[in-house]
Amino acid sequence: MQFIDYAEIMVTAGNGGRGCVSFRREKYVPKGGPDGGDGGRGGHVIFRATRELNTLLDFRYKREYTAQKGQHGMGQRMHGKDGADLVIPVPVGTLIRDAESGRIADDLVSEGQKFIAARGGRGGQGNQHFATATRQVPRFAQPGEEGEVRRFSLELKLLADVGLVGLPNAGKSTLISVISSARPKIADYPFTTIVPNLGVVKFGDYASFVVADIPGLIEGAHQGVGLGFQFLRHIERTRIFLHLVDVSDAADEDPVAQYRIITRELEIYGKEITAKHHAVVATKIDAATDKKKLDLLMKYCKTNHIDFHAISAATNSGIKELIRYLAEILSKVRSEADSH
Repeated sequence: MQFIDYAEIMVTAGNGGRGCVSFRREKYVPKGGPDGGDGGRGGHVIFRATRELNTLLDFRYKREYTAQKGQHGMGQRMHGKDGADLVIPVPVGTLIRDAESGRIADDLVSEGQKFIAARGGRGGQGNQHFATATRQVPRFAQPGEEGEVRRFSLELKLLADVGLVGLPNAGKSTLISVISSARPKIADYPFTTIVPNLGVVKFGDYASFVVADIPGLIEGAHQGVGLGFQFLRHIERTRIFLHLVDVSDAADEDPVAQYRIITRELEIYGKEITAKHHAVVATKIDAATDKKKLDLLMKYCKTNHIDFHAISAATNSGIKELIRYLAEILSKVRSEADSH
């Protein structure tokens, strides 16, 4: 399935029904008074978060949504039926912004959470409401109010506990395929991953946690270079992120430089990301005949008090230890969040 994580749409709530102009007509009632009923309310447009969706793809093909109009009032004081609300399902993790002001309207982060995007117009009052002692035959009623028309931008930010970042071919897709049931596309050329992948990891008695494989970042991403910057919004919600660095013989000579390239891009994107708990993972150690790169990266992390792990997804070396570490850190981070 094509992954779409941004869309702009227009929503129009239903117009309210107009009030009715009517007069009572009954046998033996020669002077029946006004009995026009009120119009019904127009339908609201409502966004509802659901886990059954994981993309905004539908909004790429349909950009305008309109709720039902309210029914007009009728004689004998009969109230018009309210217009049906239009409920639009969106993936959990959808951020809703007003397209004109850019302000955040709502953030749908839990199953079933709703946001009224546009309110239906109020129904007009029938002529029964306008009868007075001096105006006993009102021949007018209120028109219904128009429903709201609004334009929104939708951004999908994946709800993951762990985000994997690193240069292209750092081993993110391979790692997520090993520790979860996710099966991302894997190859030996840059930008294999062009959409974020999610995988669920289960470990012993710990609750399962979700890992997001964020597409590869490169230097200059903050200026629109490469693919990764457009997906950085997905790491904003992660509790921790793992910075994967390739230390194999085929990788660049300086692993610390690899680490700093991505770190700089993250800092430019937003300080709140670099403030998150993170760890460095040296990957492809099975393909490193010379341990100089591994030792250099390990020493750098020790000096700067950064949690460090070395793994090989091909041989499963260090994988169990890494999963145990993530489960323990997540348990601690979640406890801290609950206490606040």
